[in-house]
Amino acid sequence: MGHDAAMTHDLSGSATVRWTTTASPERVWSVIEDGWTYAAWVVGASRVRSVDASWPAEGSDLHHSVGVWPLVRDDRTSVVEIDPSRMRIVLRARVRPFGTQLVEIEVARRTEGTMVTMREDASGGLAGLVPRPVRQVGLTARNREALHRLCLLAERETHVEEV
Repeated sequence: MGHDAAMTHDLSGSATVRWTTTASPERVWSVIEDGWTYAAWVVGASRVRSVDASWPAEGSDLHHSVGVWPLVRDDRTSVVEIDPSRMRIVLRARVRPFGTQLVEIEVARRTEGTMVTMREDASGGLAGLVPRPVRQVGLTARNREALHRLCLLAERETHVEEV
């Protein structure tokens, strides 16, 4: 998938993962829009503490924790850009002390199902000091699992509705 020329946040050269699901694009998008599902599909997030009432509007925050008890750290993820008509969202995830990550997720209908694309890279902090090729290996593995979880949630929801 190509980048929109009007995109204000350049994620070219970032770790990119794609996953195809049988769930409809609308069902996948509804899981993304539900901030309370975040910890169920984002690898490393252990719980969601609160979600702004305006989520997923630009500037809204989702307050989450990362890690495994007792090594849990509270942080947040913010919506940087959202285009519901294109089913595209850009998030800034903060994971202190490592820094921030810029994450773009796009959902699109394809003849073989729904394609979900996730692009991510460091946007600040210590993580940006790690060479890009090394970062990409870890991000690709983590995001492959995240998209798998996201799509399983969407497929589960689809199955429930068909009953």
